[in-house]
Amino acid sequence: MTAPPLRCPDCGATYADRWRCECGHPLEYGSRPLPDEPAPDPSAFDTRDGLWSFDEFLPESPLVTLGEGMTPLVDADAWDAQFKLEYVFPTGSFKDRGATTTVSRAAALGVDTLVEDSSGNAGAAIATYAARAGIDAEIYVPASVKDAKLRAIRRAGATPVKTEGPRQATTDACIDAVERAARSAADGANGDEPRVTRAGWYASHAWNPAFFAGTATFAYETALQRDWEAPDAVVLPLGHGTLFLGAYRGFHALRDAGWIDEVPRLLGAQAAGHAPVVEALHGPEAAAGDNDAADGIQIAEPVRRDQILEAIDDTDGDVIALGGDAVEAELADLHASGFYTEPTCAVAPAALRAYRERGALDDDEDVVVPLTGSGLKT
Repeated sequence: MTAPPLRCPDCGATYADRWRCECGHPLEYGSRPLPDEPAPDPSAFDTRDGLWSFDEFLPESPLVTLGEGMTPLVDADAWDAQFKLEYVFPTGSFKDRGATTTVSRAAALGVDTLVEDSSGNAGAAIATYAARAGIDAEIYVPASVKDAKLRAIRRAGATPVKTEGPRQATTDACIDAVERAARSAADGANGDEPRVTRAGWYASHAWNPAFFAGTATFAYETALQRDWEAPDAVVLPLGHGTLFLGAYRGFHALRDAGWIDEVPRLLGAQAAGHAPVVEALHGPEAAAGDNDAADGIQIAEPVRRDQILEAIDDTDGDVIALGGDAVEAELADLHASGFYTEPTCAVAPAALRAYRERGALDDDEDVVVPLTGSGLKT
């Protein structure tokens, strides 16, 4: 089994595998698979392989899977929307979408040890799928990581590495470890550049294109569950943009394949005080405030910031920042309605209300909101 090569969309360099281009730009797949047949009858579509049922859109092979995907899409009358229950994944968050494709790529490459940095959910997902694959994992986490997420990482047999300081310090420490491993591997290759660094392979949910190939399945499932009709809009939490960009790429692929007619508007929700995309679009005042509740999206420097801005512009979308009080109030409403989610998850339904109050969404617009993480992990 071989993993497909990667290409830099900025300078054109190609690699068998690498976590980022030598020019510093994120890498993408050299080619994008698309089905060449019309959309199948939704009632006859075989979903027994979970998200891997959409293999015609996926560049990786299902080497490491726990049957993930096909999360429920349910009516949420109190919000006049549909909620996609991403918190029912094996590890309790949508990050399993990217973990199954990323660790499958690692397995195809013969990787020995995965390294990842995360505020919790991505780390737990990568650790769990690494355990499924029999691959060692080191997960760099903030010192303030929630105990439930730390336990999930440890129980999967991975090694958590706590890092003091802001969330960016965790990423910096992880990248330093990855680069030291790469230098060591190069030194041990007798002067020949190794094809793949097998020890200390960076399974980054922000950098690795395999992760976004996995999160794109959110769009495929949503469209199938709606009989190949995309919603008018999707409201999503936005940190590194793994689900936001995955949805964008997935809906685009569906439209390019002729399976849906239009790509929905993508409306983002960031945590006030940690809202660089809001600041880029609307200025520092719109991004100001405080939101410690939505700790999972407190990302100061999204790796794919420019791609996020392009997706917003291309879909006539937007992004807003929410304070902690709005998220806490929304979390209480979610729990009271039977949706047992974690606090970060509540930022998207809270944003849905805010968008409607601002007139950015009409009452008759058809909206889907992913509920991204389980309350069992708080």
